[in-house]
Formats: sequence, structure tokens, C-alpha cells
Amino acid sequence: MQRIFAVIMVVALACVGACTGTAHAQQVKSEPGHFDFYELNLSWAPEFCSNLNTLSQQERAAENNMECRAPHSFVLHGLWPQNFDGTYPGECAYRPGPRNPERNLDMTPSLPLLKHEWAKHGTCTTLSPEAFFATARQAYTSVAIPDQLKKLDKEVMMPPDQILSMFYRANPSFPQGSFSLSCGNNRLTAVVACFSKDSVQPIACQGLRSCRANNVKITPPDNGSMIVQ
Repeated sequence: MQRIFAVIMVVALACVGACTGTAHAQQVKSEPGHFDFYELNLSWAPEFCSNLNTLSQQERAAENNMECRAPHSFVLHGLWPQNFDGTYPGECAYRPGPRNPERNLDMTPSLPLLKHEWAKHGTCTTLSPEAFFATARQAYTSVAIPDQLKKLDKEVMMPPDQILSMFYRANPSFPQGSFSLSCGNNRLTAVVACFSKDSVQPIACQGLRSCRANNVKITPPDNGSMIVQ
């Protein structure tokens, strides 16, 4: 189980830097509530699950990872406090997490990841655990996923700008610059959306860089078990 959780962290968390182009982002010490905006990270589940294929069936079963037992198109990796200068606060205070984290498995299908998200990011807000995940849900459900990605039935290659354009068309109220793309090894790994700190409304991202690949491959869902958002 520890090995699989390590894979989750390497595949998902490492992409915050190397995959989005924010490799130089720096975690800073900060008091809870001292940040500028929220970054919503939506992980592309098919690519994440394809990286678990190197693990044995027994190891995957031990993790009981719902993301890959009944995967979605995009799942919520996390809602992260960010600063306009590209830095971000992390692990700002010790506070117990939500009493019933399993209530959030429909958007983040991994209990270890939910606990990590609260400890590293949620504690940098002044919100209670329940309010933090309710805010994450508000932002998560406000993003419409383009139909082209919901209906994907084979691997395709697209320029990052084309993928972002699909998100802007699906979300006409989002301003330009409010989405960015994460990629790793020229493959789509996540889409990022930025939200205001207080009203949780979409805003242009600052201090983030989008995927710089000329084209990225998009791993298709497993149509036998895929549940789209």
C-alpha cells in the first residue's frame, strides 16, 4: 500500500512542477489564510491509471483505489492556495482533518490523497475541514468538461492550446488565462483552473505556466468501466 501511495504522489503531485511548467514554484512558510488565490487541479484519470499498470493486481487491490476501479475522466486532485508571485504555502498548521473524508470520494477517489490534501493545503486556509472540501467541491463542479474528452475512444494527439480552447468553449464565463494545462512525457496529466480566494469565482491565473509541449497525447478512458464526470 505504501508503494502504491508513493506512485500516486509521484505521478500526481510531481506533475505540479515538472508537468505544468511550474518547476521553480517554491513552498513558503505562511500563516493560515495568507495567500492570493486558489488553483484547482483536475487530474486526467486515464493517464494516472495507465501508470499503475506496472503494479500487480494484488497491489492495486490492496490500495482499493476507486479512481481506477471505476475511473472518471477528470477527478479532483486538489484545491491549492497559491500566491501571485508563483510561491505557495504548504503545511501551515496542524489541524485534524474532516471526520468523514469518505464523503468526498466521489470527486477525489483516494482516502490517502484526501488526507494529504487537507494536511498540506487545507491547513493553509482558515476554513474548517468540512468548509474547505465544500469549497473544493464548489470549484470542481463549476468546471464543465468538454464533450470531446468525455467521448474519447482512442488515443489522440492535440496541441495544448487546442485542449485549452475546448475548455473555454465549454466554460464561456471563465476569463482568458483562467485555465492551464499539465503534461508529462508529452501526455495530458491534468488541467488547472484558477479561482478567487474569497468568492471562489474564476480568475486569470498568475505565477503559473502551462504545458510547453508542441503536442500532447491523451490516453483514452477504459470504456468498459469509465464513468465520466
